[in-house]
Amino acid sequence: MNRIVRNQIFIFMLITTSIYASGQNKIDNFFGLVYRGAITENIKGEVTIHAVNYKLDGIEIAANVYTPANYDPTKSYPAIVVAHPNGGVKEQVAGLYTQHLAELGYITIAADASYQGASGGEPRHTDKPQNRVEDIRGMVDYISQYPGVDNNRLGALGICGGGGYTLKAVQSDKRIKAVATVSMFNSGEVRRNGFQNSQLNTIQERLKQASDARAQEVAGGEIRYSGVASITDEEIAQTTTDLYREGYEYYYRTHKHPNSTFLYTTSSLLDLMVWDATDQIELINQPLLMIAGSKADTKYMTDKAFAKATGTTKKELFVIPGATHIQTYYVPEYVNQAMNKLHEFFERYLETTTNQ
Repeated sequence: MNRIVRNQIFIFMLITTSIYASGQNKIDNFFGLVYRGAITENIKGEVTIHAVNYKLDGIEIAANVYTPANYDPTKSYPAIVVAHPNGGVKEQVAGLYTQHLAELGYITIAADASYQGASGGEPRHTDKPQNRVEDIRGMVDYISQYPGVDNNRLGALGICGGGGYTLKAVQSDKRIKAVATVSMFNSGEVRRNGFQNSQLNTIQERLKQASDARAQEVAGGEIRYSGVASITDEEIAQTTTDLYREGYEYYYRTHKHPNSTFLYTTSSLLDLMVWDATDQIELINQPLLMIAGSKADTKYMTDKAFAKATGTTKKELFVIPGATHIQTYYVPEYVNQAMNKLHEFFERYLETTTNQ
């Protein structure tokens, strides 16, 4: 554990894709995408990637917009914003789902969170819930002005940590007409209580560490970080939870990306530990779909959020048999099941405004 930054054992990275070496290949291409089946070049008449930048609260955001095959800006299309996991970037699992949705006819966008990835913001790796929620609103701002987008048919998909932040965003942002999550991760609950409530006895101690880190920053001292900077094969093998063991393999081995990191400023915990994705979740009145693997050790978070989402009468929990959290990021069998359900859901609620 000596490789773990600041000896923070509460490592809560929200992982993206994942693990088994069988076919989980990194792809060298102009777009930097690292998921299997990624677009390697833009070809006329096929799904196309547009690298874009825009300002959000003074910070430059880097994003990829995917347009459907035979895209015609004079026509009308439904659109979906996709939020990536904590520590992830748009080139990983968020890109995979964004591309698949574009293949189904949606205009889609995946952006790197502010302070993270290729987006701007200092200090780097700041990870505050209010920023991540604002990032989702910013994607809606941008895509709603994109040529061909029908603003009455805007949807949102959040993956892992991005799922928790998406649930929070749609509580108030009614521009989003339908919302879905895949392997939702409630970042605030885990940062506060530990994964599977394993750190309830150290909450005050960790709040003190976060307070001290902020004090040090304000005084002009070194910025403290929590999380994992690097990890050995032996440490991966000794990790007992599927989420983190498979996540380490995904992020540090099979789907590594130079912009992806599991470090975050320790002072971010001042905001993370008092935040919860399910607070006021009853404000969600839009159609809601939540997807989780039956073997996911994070499924308890999806179950809790789904039960508390009492403000919508159009909600569905879809469980993928045999899938772990990380496997929903990349295993074709599980991704296909998730995509089939997402297609059914978004087609139903975004295809015509009468379904809103």
